[in-house]
Amino acid sequence: MLISVTVFAQTGKIAGKVTDKVSGETLIGLTVGIDGTSKGAATDVEGRFVISNLTAGKYNVTFRYIGYQTKSITGVEVKNGEVTALNIIMEEAATQALGEVVVTATYSRATVGSLYAQQKSSVIVSDGISSESIKRSPDRNTGEVLKRVSGTSIQDNKFVIVRGLSDRYNSTLLNNAPLPSSEPDRKAFSFDVIPSNLIDQIVINKTASADLPGDFAGGVIQIKTKDFPVQKVFDVNYTIGFNSISTFNDFKGGEKGKLDLLGFDDGLRKLPSSFPVDRRAFVNLTLQQKADVSKDLNNTWAVKNQGIAIPTQNLQVVYGNSFKLKKDKKFGFVTSLSYRNSMNFNEQRRADYAELTGTSSNDFTFDYNDKIYINSINLGALANFAYSYNKSKIGFKNLYNRSYDDKFTDRTGASFEDPDFEQKNTQFELVPKSLFNSILEGEHVFGKKNYKFDWNTSFSTSSRSQPDLRRIFYTKPLGSANQFEAAVPVGSGSPKNAGRFYSDLQDLIYGASTNLSIPFEINKIKQIVKIGTWTNYRTRSFDTRQFGYIIPRPSNSAQALLTLPQDIIFSTQNLNPDGFVIDEITDNRDSYDASGFLNAGYVMFTNELTKKLKANFGARLESYQEELISVDPATPKVNNSYLDILPSANLIYSATEKTNIRLSYSNTVARAEFRELAPFSFFDFETNNVIIGNPDLKRTKIDNLDLRFEFFPATGQIFSISTFYKNFNNPIEQIFNTGSTAASKTLSYRNANSSTLYGLEIEARENLGLLGSAKWLDKLTAYTNFALIKSDVNLDRVQFPNNNDSRSLQGQSPYLINGGLQYVGDKWNFNALYNRIGRRINIVGFGQFVNNEFQPDYPDIYENPRDVIDLQISKRFSNNKTEIKLNIGDVLNQKRILYQDVNLDKKYKEVDDQTISTIKFGTNFNVSFSYKF
Repeated sequence: MLISVTVFAQTGKIAGKVTDKVSGETLIGLTVGIDGTSKGAATDVEGRFVISNLTAGKYNVTFRYIGYQTKSITGVEVKNGEVTALNIIMEEAATQALGEVVVTATYSRATVGSLYAQQKSSVIVSDGISSESIKRSPDRNTGEVLKRVSGTSIQDNKFVIVRGLSDRYNSTLLNNAPLPSSEPDRKAFSFDVIPSNLIDQIVINKTASADLPGDFAGGVIQIKTKDFPVQKVFDVNYTIGFNSISTFNDFKGGEKGKLDLLGFDDGLRKLPSSFPVDRRAFVNLTLQQKADVSKDLNNTWAVKNQGIAIPTQNLQVVYGNSFKLKKDKKFGFVTSLSYRNSMNFNEQRRADYAELTGTSSNDFTFDYNDKIYINSINLGALANFAYSYNKSKIGFKNLYNRSYDDKFTDRTGASFEDPDFEQKNTQFELVPKSLFNSILEGEHVFGKKNYKFDWNTSFSTSSRSQPDLRRIFYTKPLGSANQFEAAVPVGSGSPKNAGRFYSDLQDLIYGASTNLSIPFEINKIKQIVKIGTWTNYRTRSFDTRQFGYIIPRPSNSAQALLTLPQDIIFSTQNLNPDGFVIDEITDNRDSYDASGFLNAGYVMFTNELTKKLKANFGARLESYQEELISVDPATPKVNNSYLDILPSANLIYSATEKTNIRLSYSNTVARAEFRELAPFSFFDFETNNVIIGNPDLKRTKIDNLDLRFEFFPATGQIFSISTFYKNFNNPIEQIFNTGSTAASKTLSYRNANSSTLYGLEIEARENLGLLGSAKWLDKLTAYTNFALIKSDVNLDRVQFPNNNDSRSLQGQSPYLINGGLQYVGDKWNFNALYNRIGRRINIVGFGQFVNNEFQPDYPDIYENPRDVIDLQISKRFSNNKTEIKLNIGDVLNQKRILYQDVNLDKKYKEVDDQTISTIKFGTNFNVSFSYKF
């Protein structure tokens, strides 16, 4: 056998992006050269360049472009096997006279300029976070990353709140294509499904421009994944995680399928094919036939001891490369596979109370202690391809994610419903979710004036199912020595007692957009007009089947079966006409088909009125048609058609080289989610509430006004202060229906008359080198962002006689605080992060007006503030090929508390207020090992 090995001398690269200082537009076809050599490159359609095969050392790099001052950057250091980043801004020549003007800067000063260009030149108010910042934070997924952005917070560890507004007021774009909602009950995307290290950039646009979707009030969240690596990438990352509450403790759950470890159900929880196709066919069965099909259901009611909760395992492999082809053509790709397995345990106390008369009460309706076990499997894949030629680029980007959450809840406690009784309840809930997003996009520059045309077509699909959600209740009189008996009803089944529930949700989104930018000049000052189109067609199908065990023939023998343990009670020998049978209780209103068709066009101008004053203004026309049809023909069909003209205007005044003053105004909308429109009724086991949609909802119209001052003092440093105001017409609120009581509550959605919101945001990022001459201070950065927000909802007392007409918006936080301290060294990195939100309304309560004063029968439920501190320390070895990170998440491990503020002091006091829910999530310790081949 002959083995041949070829050894190549290691070299380095210089790579970067070149932009215009004033407009922020990338410069295409610009010449980049290494002084004293023949090596060089030209910028591509994205303004990027790469110069390869450079031996280690320092170089002077020169940038030349017609109509611009030539720029020479000195002292650019290249290291073997590494890429030196060199992002440059270019300034137009002051005169067109002959003779070259050369501006010289050091490498460090040049990189400073690029930061100014990206932040200062944006025509709208936006905040973001780069891939470098993501890499240095302890965040494992995009949801955790987003809570670091100014004015944002995270709800339930995955849903984004921008400027205190609930997630229904956000829109999400992945690689410029819309993403579907990942949840059936809300307009929200679960950002925890996207691994953070595949993100190239995240930007939250807080003001509108005509080229952005008009369906938002909080923010348009733009996520871009990586595509064109500047060098070969082959990274392997393994993370092991420990939770202070869960890891190495006993873990329980239901029966596992053979493929659960891979995130797929092997059919264990599937509704048997022998079952009738619908309820009508089921009810026509004889009693014996119902008993026979009941036996076909798997007896998966046993609670299994699954050993101990093992540490969280996370493995990810990333591979990518780029190739330079003939005639300056390039091809690049990035691929990734990831797998995550976690076992988490939490203890949650849940309680509720009878209606109040204004004073604290211990009159419980129930008081439960829940033990919650969640085994989560997550699979992810990314495959992005890009091809660049002449002044064009074609990209094909694909993302797939599958989550598989197997949750078991073991509940003990008491209900006080006259008579009082003790309870032992369990729920088995498996929720598989998947997301696939595919985009074909192109960017082309043509003509002498560099017209830009970009386009994309996209397809997204998301699914969510609940195969065989199982609940069983055991009760006995409070304080009794009797045995617990299963709450199996006589005659008709119940979805909340001994029940089985199946649901399938499927969303499909087809999209396309085109954008054309036409540069022109007025008095030799560059201007841009941009026109474009946008189309988006979305469909949803949602199907449910509900079943409940019943006693068809009351008898002593059937009654005796009720004391059997849950692993035996529904075994085959007990399923007969004299024992138990399955009863189908599916409501045809629970299944629906829906569609939404959005067509939009816009025109937008970006004008440099003077050297210091820039204006961006335009209008967007959006036509939206939505339809929702229930399987039940008696249910009214939703058929809405809206035509909205959405103007927007942004003024940017650059008072100095380092400051901006921005003024923005826009109209936007917020449309109802399909679930909010659907008359689907669902019992939520965790909260004991019934949730139902409202087909009469209308879309919300919003006026937005923003004023912002920005100061960029030095390298990566910023100070900004913003004020904003929003007026909502017909905002959608989730409220309790009239007639609800503390013991029996139904949540639905209603349009309020109007509401207002205004606030203040402050952001600061400062290098601490100013504190002294020590070199380590230059590597230390402190940063913070803070928001104060106030809102008020206006309700008509005739339409809302049971709701407070003076309160804040549901889900709106009165303040948000983010802060951190970061050290970035040659080998060591350290990051400490802090996050806190003000108390916010989790669920709106109900009551009545007495002598023109609102008296709560059931007060609003608030989420109490909690302090969250996260830490990360990392060390690089082996010429930066190996990195070890230690992340400590939620160091303080404070309780998440939901409560009713009985004494109205705006603070949580356990003695005076009514605690609805408390839970601790534990402190997470994650050690990750990564190696670059």
